[in-house]
Amino acid sequence: MRTTRANRIDWPRLDLDVELGCRAWILNLDVELGRKKAAASLLTPTTNDPSTSQAWAGQVTRRRLLQAGVVAVGGLALYAGEIERHWLDVHRVEIRLANLPEAFRGFRIVHMADFHYGEYSEPTYLRSVVRAVNALRPDMIALTGDFISAGPMARRISIDFAYHCADLLGKLECRRKFAAMGNHDVLVSRVDVTDALESRGIPVLHNASVPIEKDGARLWLAGVADPLIDPDADLSAAMPRGRDAGKEPLLLMAHEPDYADQVVGSGVDLMLSGHTHGGQVRIPFLPLFDLPPLGKKYVEGHFSLRGLQLYVTRGIGTVGVPFRFRCPPEITLITLV
Repeated sequence: MRTTRANRIDWPRLDLDVELGCRAWILNLDVELGRKKAAASLLTPTTNDPSTSQAWAGQVTRRRLLQAGVVAVGGLALYAGEIERHWLDVHRVEIRLANLPEAFRGFRIVHMADFHYGEYSEPTYLRSVVRAVNALRPDMIALTGDFISAGPMARRISIDFAYHCADLLGKLECRRKFAAMGNHDVLVSRVDVTDALESRGIPVLHNASVPIEKDGARLWLAGVADPLIDPDADLSAAMPRGRDAGKEPLLLMAHEPDYADQVVGSGVDLMLSGHTHGGQVRIPFLPLFDLPPLGKKYVEGHFSLRGLQLYVTRGIGTVGVPFRFRCPPEITLITLV
């Protein structure tokens, strides 16, 4: 085995540290709710004076309303943070490509992005993601960036998380698995995140492409450096040379979906992106808020853009806050037809 930073990390210790760190926020919430409940119980009147009891009755009603509000908020936080945040949605979609060779009809691609491992995504959760993907038995896996988060931890800790994340993703049982970088990966260290993935058998396509061959037919998978952060992003360099566009489809991994407006007309048939988390927290009757740069126009799902098709996955993890609401994490299973 090649000696890398990954071989020097104490994985069991880091695994436990990540798990405990990701769940510390829920313990703090429980303690705070318990403190509020105890404080309210100390205010209960002990006198039998009717006038005093009547005065207290109004206060008790208001206090109980406040307590109910606290419980409701706490319950919503528990749901968004512990239930929906881990509620994996395997979303199946068929995408028709006019130039798809017959040999690739029914070819199945798992698309995932935005793991943000270590900020809130725990080892047990990522293992459940890997098990779910392995159960699907895809023909190819495309991972479109943000394996870790740039903050709030120190950069050296995020780099360690990158190796741990890659170690877990290395358990994906598919011989065709590829990755592209996201903005958070580049902000932490493109070199280290790339090394972490490639040392675990996941090639990173950095302004590059590879042929995918089956029964004498071919399609191409390309990956571009992160368009938002990386100054090296070069779509033309990612394009395959000598491709027969009439019968060899071209798929592109690019982290930010709004980059699609620059990809239209380039010859790419299908672009796979993440970045937006689908909005992550979708409050009823309100517009989506805090959408990231290059992620405001195409937020989630399947789009057709003048010859280019785009699919934007909601992603696996969370960033900023450990909540998802009306926007569960997504494993996308694309079938080419």
